[in-house]
Amino acid sequence: MVASHALNSSQPEGSGELSSRDAAMLDFERQWWKYAGAKEQAVRENFDMSATRYYQVLNALIDRPEALAHDPLLVRRLRRLRATRQRQRSARRLGFDLTE
Repeated sequence: MVASHALNSSQPEGSGELSSRDAAMLDFERQWWKYAGAKEQAVRENFDMSATRYYQVLNALIDRPEALAHDPLLVRRLRRLRATRQRQRSARRLGFDLTE
């Protein structure tokens, strides 16, 4: 588990460095499946935030160059997954089926 006191120090966004919380979030996202139980519960225990808030912070985080430098493979994979979900939502709204 990630120590909660280490998650509270944060660097200002754009400082060129990830905060310890941001780095911990990326590390968690890479290995969340190793935690027992549901991911949402692990998010609450490790980061003291709701799953909704976690995903909001994570989505903003993966757009930062510091996150890409920290873990390029993970950040690119998360960006691809996000783009795929956005395309699917847009297609559904327009009445298209992209599940082929």
